[in-house]
Amino acid sequence: MRAEDIMSSPVVKVRPETPAKAATALLAAHGFTALPVVDQDDRLLGVVTEADLMRDRILPDPRAHLWRDREPDPRPHVPDLVAQVMSTLATGMPLHTDAAELAKVMLRDDVRSVPILDGARVVGIVTRRDLLRTIARDDLDILADVRHQLAAYAGGDRWAVTVADGVVRVVDEFDDATDRHVATVLARAVPGVQSVEVASRVDQPV
Repeated sequence: MRAEDIMSSPVVKVRPETPAKAATALLAAHGFTALPVVDQDDRLLGVVTEADLMRDRILPDPRAHLWRDREPDPRPHVPDLVAQVMSTLATGMPLHTDAAELAKVMLRDDVRSVPILDGARVVGIVTRRDLLRTIARDDLDILADVRHQLAAYAGGDRWAVTVADGVVRVVDEFDDATDRHVATVLARAVPGVQSVEVASRVDQPV
């Protein structure tokens, strides 16, 4: 499973000159946690996150401070543009990146989304939710995808496939080590698969 298999595309992007309030509205409307910031050629410049856009933008309610002896602290200047709040330490990863590597980067760097690049251009985004969605895929959907992949390779009648909790078991009509290897590779590439067991019919108990 690769980034291109699970990414959201087309991706909602903003420019450095986008008003911060407009970027906030995009996050709220789409339920995103971050937006890629790109130049006029869609090249990645950075990301702007929920935290970036929330900072210093929620005023204290004066009703909660009626009995204070002094006035509330003055509100700091709030930046107007995405360019003033975004992070330029953004990591983009190529279309063909293994989803396992994406998950590793997200956990290691404590980021919730990773922009996906085709060359230098941002063409999609993968979030933690996208990865969780693949883990949660229904076994019947996984089964259908695995059968489709195997049928495209060598015909569907020779493969008996079952799926339970993301664990795929494939039994081949023939005893062919090369085909078992290919079946393993094809099944492992299907989103939601947790592990794969491939055996030949002759290996099965009578």
